[in-house]
Amino acid sequence: MFEGTATALITPFKKDGSLDEEGLRRLVSFQEENGVSTLVPCGSTGESATLSHEEHIKVVNIVRDQAKSAKILAGAGSNSTSEAVLLSKAAEDLGVDGILSISPYYIKPTQEGIYQHYVSIAESVDIPVVVYNVPGRTGSNITAETTLKLAEHPGIIGIKEASGNISQVGDILAKKPKFFEVMSGDDILTFAMLTMGCTGVISVASNCCPNLVSQMVDFCLKEKYVDARPVHFKLLPLFKDLFVESNPIPIKYVMNKLGYGNGKLRLPLTDLSPKFHPVLDADIAALELI
Repeated sequence: MFEGTATALITPFKKDGSLDEEGLRRLVSFQEENGVSTLVPCGSTGESATLSHEEHIKVVNIVRDQAKSAKILAGAGSNSTSEAVLLSKAAEDLGVDGILSISPYYIKPTQEGIYQHYVSIAESVDIPVVVYNVPGRTGSNITAETTLKLAEHPGIIGIKEASGNISQVGDILAKKPKFFEVMSGDDILTFAMLTMGCTGVISVASNCCPNLVSQMVDFCLKEKYVDARPVHFKLLPLFKDLFVESNPIPIKYVMNKLGYGNGKLRLPLTDLSPKFHPVLDADIAALELI
């Protein structure tokens, strides 16, 4: 359902820290014009943790309103199951195509707690749920066994896998139901994961180079790995450098250079350290993004 390239959208802010609706709308159009098939507002890259509920719903609504062809997979996660249910229902009311729900962070629930969390969300809405596993941010891993158990639920149709554990990804791919989609959640591993049978990526890098990421993914989905490989290597320095500091600090620096937003972040995120400016500037120049 969400096969291909999905962009984990940044949330542009004005200088006073308020939402930049015009900037967000231009970003949505830029993505659609350059081959992205799904848009993901209000994920980690969209600074969902610093958005109020009102702002969160407004961002999803703006993206839904502006999009002409792309599907909308709205971020709607929380470390509180009741809050995740609330955000999921609000996204459903806006008419999105599905929700992306991060595993409960900070709390470190058991695997049974994670399972029940997602089942509660899936049974509260009538749109597809995509699980998001990113242990580096949440402090706990969703095991392959738990993922496969969740895959048995008809409302849970996929996972964004950002564990960085290729062995775990392989275990899921080997045993998952046919309909269950496994998407890369880590740009640097996308090429490898697609060769294993993943169906796409939810990408940070595609904010600034949606055409190149889409090209690589499309080649892989057609099993044209020889054609995809040079695109991957071309993008590899950017994939690495977008994480020299916590996401979305580097990508917001890049998007500011490209004219999408002003790079404004909300505390506790701070501007990219000056020592990394030449690093990202070199990536922008090498990929001819400006």
